[in-house]
Amino acid sequence: MRFRAKIVDLACLNHFSRVVNTVARLAKTCTLRLAADKLYFILSDKVANGGVSVWCELCQGNFFDEFQMEGVAAEHNEIYLELVPENLSRALKTAQNAKTVKIKLTNKHCPCLTVAVELPSLSSTSRIVTHDIPVGIIPRRLWSDFREPSVPDFDVSIYLPVLKTMKSVVERMKNLSNCIVIEANLSGEMNLKIETDLVSVTTHFKDLGNPPWVSDDESPSSAQDKDLESMAEARIDIKKLLQLLAGQQVNPTKALCNIVSRRIVHFILLHEDVSLQYFIPALA
Repeated sequence: MRFRAKIVDLACLNHFSRVVNTVARLAKTCTLRLAADKLYFILSDKVANGGVSVWCELCQGNFFDEFQMEGVAAEHNEIYLELVPENLSRALKTAQNAKTVKIKLTNKHCPCLTVAVELPSLSSTSRIVTHDIPVGIIPRRLWSDFREPSVPDFDVSIYLPVLKTMKSVVERMKNLSNCIVIEANLSGEMNLKIETDLVSVTTHFKDLGNPPWVSDDESPSSAQDKDLESMAEARIDIKKLLQLLAGQQVNPTKALCNIVSRRIVHFILLHEDVSLQYFIPALA
């Protein structure tokens, strides 16, 4: 197994750094899956146990100037590593005005991702700062645990309001309750609700728009038979929602939310070269 990559372009480096930072705010540990053309950051807490799942996908060609890898075997040309994203995020923070950043899979008394940051210096020799980030190599037999989560058969899909606005609303609600109800319909309306014995607060969003999904077995007309006004809703842990909204550093060009009534809320944030999916299970 071999992996080495290099980033020279500062804009690409800062963008990659923001993605890693976002992942670090969502997951204490995660799996980094390296493939020939893509990188994935995966957190698969079993949703059944109330954990969130994260699936973040990047096209390596949009970030790296060089990218070479040899996977476990020719027919399984991938590498799965377990790491603490915060450690990678910290290493990249030292690289904010670096000339180059090289990332390499090494073995120094344990497997490591070695990040070598070349910093500009006043003399002719450049300074290189090296970070060794311990990683665990995930054996081939466990790879199936890290498949892309299937998109549930949702009742409603809706575009999200401006994330900053949504975040400030949820932050205020967090002081009142530990859970929040998200409800939405096919007429572009979404409500965020808090209900306790003492207080009931609702924030309404209108005209958000609904993405035009048509699944393989559904004719466009059957989608129109659905009641556009009826709300699908799920009660979720408010902290987990805030974690997503507060950790956002990628500034998505599109953000949407799929609700499976009383079961799960699935968020998708899309940037031109990054997609982030975040699954929050509903509370009973």
